[in-house]
Amino acid sequence: MARFLTPSKIGLLVLALIYAQDEVPTSESVAVLTFIITYVSPNGRPPHAQAGAGYDPALPISAFEKALSTLASVMPGRSVYDAFLKRMWSIDCSHALESLMEGLPYMLRKSREQIIRDREMGIPPEQQTAQIMRTSPLGAFIRRCHLEYTRLQFQDATELWQQFIAYRAPTQQQFERKNPPIRRNLLDSNLSELGVDSSHPLVRIMYGDQLGSEDRPQAYSAHDVEKLLEFQVCEMQSFGSRLPEDMRHKLNEMSQQGSSVPKLAHYLKFLDSWRAGDYTSAFDNLHRYFDYTMQSRDRTFYQYALLNLAILQADFGCSSEAIPAMQEAIATARENKDTACLNFCMSWLYHFGRTFPSEMKAIRDSGILGNETEGLSFLKSRAKDAEMWSLLSTSFLSEAKLALQHGDSLSFVFESITKAAHINVSKATSNVAGPTLLMRASAFSRIGLAQLAWSSSETFLTCYSSEAPIGDVLKCTCRMTSFLAQRGRYSAIADTLSSVSPSTLRVLKYHNYWTFYSGLLKLRRLIRHDDLSAAECIATQLQGQDPPDLEISFSLTFLRIELLIARGNLASALSLVEELTDRAASDNNDIIILCRLLNMKARILTASENPLKAFSIVTRAAQMAYRALALPALWEAVGLLANILNVLREFTAAADLLSAILPRALECQDCELAAATYSYLVDAEMGLAGTEKTSKTRRKEWVNRAMEHLEEAGRQYGWAEDVKGQLDVLWKRARVMKWMGDAVLANDTASLYLEVKARYEETKL
Repeated sequence: MARFLTPSKIGLLVLALIYAQDEVPTSESVAVLTFIITYVSPNGRPPHAQAGAGYDPALPISAFEKALSTLASVMPGRSVYDAFLKRMWSIDCSHALESLMEGLPYMLRKSREQIIRDREMGIPPEQQTAQIMRTSPLGAFIRRCHLEYTRLQFQDATELWQQFIAYRAPTQQQFERKNPPIRRNLLDSNLSELGVDSSHPLVRIMYGDQLGSEDRPQAYSAHDVEKLLEFQVCEMQSFGSRLPEDMRHKLNEMSQQGSSVPKLAHYLKFLDSWRAGDYTSAFDNLHRYFDYTMQSRDRTFYQYALLNLAILQADFGCSSEAIPAMQEAIATARENKDTACLNFCMSWLYHFGRTFPSEMKAIRDSGILGNETEGLSFLKSRAKDAEMWSLLSTSFLSEAKLALQHGDSLSFVFESITKAAHINVSKATSNVAGPTLLMRASAFSRIGLAQLAWSSSETFLTCYSSEAPIGDVLKCTCRMTSFLAQRGRYSAIADTLSSVSPSTLRVLKYHNYWTFYSGLLKLRRLIRHDDLSAAECIATQLQGQDPPDLEISFSLTFLRIELLIARGNLASALSLVEELTDRAASDNNDIIILCRLLNMKARILTASENPLKAFSIVTRAAQMAYRALALPALWEAVGLLANILNVLREFTAAADLLSAILPRALECQDCELAAATYSYLVDAEMGLAGTEKTSKTRRKEWVNRAMEHLEEAGRQYGWAEDVKGQLDVLWKRARVMKWMGDAVLANDTASLYLEVKARYEETKL
């Protein structure tokens, strides 16, 4: 494998020579220079080409035809591609190729220092005719090619000439079609002097059989392979993806042409094996890569080896081994004064503590970060000093998330999100724009503005998903399916989940996340359908798996509690709530989870005919939710409080509470919350109608209101596909119709009750 020069780079030099000698019209100069810079400068490469779609570093001869055949040259009737082929075939021997390379410096304008040096040596000044500046990207490429050719050994130069002949061979017929035939041999002019043609045995000895082969291997240089490996590693680290199959085959083909495999290939295999869940191969390739690099780079990469090892062990579940490795990485980064690595280590350690709260004790004992607030303050100061704007923006988002969990001021939460968004815009950190919108969606969801939360998530998927890690895109997609489930749009959930890219699901971690979340949504729907046997089966399967994160683990436990309540096993449900409360207080300490647990406990106590015990619990939940402005939990707590008041026959107070929260509860776009609120309001209004003894008109007014709200409750339960809620609404309607003396409507409602029950019974089969 050549170090730098390949036949395609010779083609680029020929095209640059055509441009420098004014054979390209001014109107076509931009297109020609754009084509050259695309393959010369990595920064000039379009994003879709960088990703590997439509970009080949070998640059086949067909790429020149596609780009230049439509561009007119200064010669009438000829295109730039025709001029390009004429120059390519004018290199008719190895000596001509060497002459081209030796003449490369004359294509560049002389610098001021060269002019002064020539003047001091007595060389008369010449008029500057070259158009290419030495410091331009094209000038740097020409100087690099000249330098690399002068370093070639004779055998390598001969191999380059042979590869060049095979490279331009497919264009022979196109060249002869526009140019008159000549007597000399097009393959090598020296053969004409010897009087032999291309079929002579001497030609076969010199050039081999590759000239007649249609599937010639493309020539790659070590420089091309290394640059492509660096780009793929950067993409995999930024997006958390795996190596595409076509790129895997391309890299294997490129690596097989060289005698030695680039060191970075081992790191690329480490990342791909890690994403695929092959931890044995990941460990092997990680050690192999850093063993090779440390042979020539001392210990400068030692802290990065420890950093990667700690991340891999944490992902594998070996938390007790990940923390010491990260501590050693921090110590080594401090010793080597590697600020970037040190800041990244500290940021990872903080988020590790948030993800695995059970390991927080070991982290606090180490004395690295202190408490969470001190850790965030330290990260913000270090990120600002080192001008690591992505880390600073992420620290502000972590601060907002911590404030949400602790129930701090909502204005402080949005202030931190705004600071992160300002950094994203002013410092062009587009990779953090997606997490910023996700955090904003979480904040809107906490205060009950579901439409704004949905809008933020949709904006992220529409505008920033191409630049965001695929893990964030997957989490945002799953969160949107949760919003759809709240709205009762179950038909759209399957389409949303199926829209996840197959390349995302090739990563084992994200595939497990997608599968687990799909199972949660299915479990939730089965509970609403009252298909408890199937729900129990799904819950057992999910419980046997390892939840992807702490939040989903709590969601699974909540659904298990719902399943126990649906089965009527209130004692087991209450004990599970108590267990989860202790766990949430020690591990997560999230205010919204504590409020939901208190609400569930109140529901269980009310269902077990202990409303007085539930009264103090639900009041406490309402106070906590009000202080934290967790409005969906607050409306749920107020609804449960009104239900307790209904049980205690305080119908007026219950109706006043429910009438006050009903408009705000509808803003949450949660069908179950809205249906429960309407159902509690119906009970209160029927209670008021029952206590009204003096005015029949007033009693009828309460009954009519109850019937209207009963219709709304049934509609909301229908969207949520809650079969028990629908049957309860129909049962209440039939009882009211019978009480009002309308036997026909009562019988129709009873028939509808049996029809709904039979329809859901069929779905169980």
